[in-house]
Amino acid sequence: MDQHLKQLQRLEQEVARLQRENARLNEKLTAALDGTGLCLWEQHVPSGQLTIFNMEWGKMLGFQPQELAATVNTWKSKIHPEDYDYVVGALEDHLAGKTECYQVVHRMLHKSGRHNWVTDRGRVVEYDSQGRPLRMMGTHIDITQEKRYEQQLAQLASSDPLTGTLNRHKFEFEFEQLNQQHKPLQSALVFIDIDNFKLVNDQFGHQCGDKVLIKVADWLSELAPPATHIGRMGGDEFVMLVSHINKRQLNDFTSALLARTEQLIQLEGAALQLGLSIGVCQFVTPCDDFSALYQLADNAMYQVKKQGKNGVAFVQANITMRPPRR
Repeated sequence: MDQHLKQLQRLEQEVARLQRENARLNEKLTAALDGTGLCLWEQHVPSGQLTIFNMEWGKMLGFQPQELAATVNTWKSKIHPEDYDYVVGALEDHLAGKTECYQVVHRMLHKSGRHNWVTDRGRVVEYDSQGRPLRMMGTHIDITQEKRYEQQLAQLASSDPLTGTLNRHKFEFEFEQLNQQHKPLQSALVFIDIDNFKLVNDQFGHQCGDKVLIKVADWLSELAPPATHIGRMGGDEFVMLVSHINKRQLNDFTSALLARTEQLIQLEGAALQLGLSIGVCQFVTPCDDFSALYQLADNAMYQVKKQGKNGVAFVQANITMRPPRR
């Protein structure tokens, strides 16, 4: 009897030891998963019930414990509407055996109203006796910070750091994209130069000059017609690429823009009145000769300069796609 009791005690001690080791392993796993922002999940496919192993359900999206039911339908309700078909389609394809795994990068709606970027990956790990998916396991990783950093880098690579408008490289890229459309479009390249900008810098300093550039960029963004790209070519020169636009609409835009120059701008304790010389080159896509259009718009702008500044001149381009080189 004593022998059996001792054996039972040894078994109990061994069970206790294994439980402690298991608890430590779970702690290490949870720390590793949480440290990478990774959420480990299991789905019971027939019921749609989810089990989250290392964090409270919904925490990643700003919800409190028990605020969201841990189900596939709840998860689906938080997928960004623009990504929904793509994400759910990828899941259904895997469950139907069309793909080896489920893997997508998409957005989910945060409680605050913004969206988080996540990468999802999962695989069916158990089937029922009929060969139907029974259990699926996977990971859910928040990559919002990485995506924001990626977007910031893309923004820096394509925009003017002072005004936020497109830089020359990105502007010419948008011009090329416009000309990929084979359907003819009434379009325009608008060249805008700030009158007497050098005097602003000389009299009030470059910091004031920077604020003038930002103000003009704000005017362009506010008044721009739909389907417009705005760029800064350097110095005080801005360009705009406008598609789906006619002469009357261009007149309305340039009139509204020039009306802004009638108001005094308060900068650094000084009241400034700006002038804008605007050259508008109208053309029909497809037209791949950006340099020729740019020069025509630039020439039209200089005509305004010669005639007293703060006005607009129009020119019609008769340029089409250049024939391919042989």
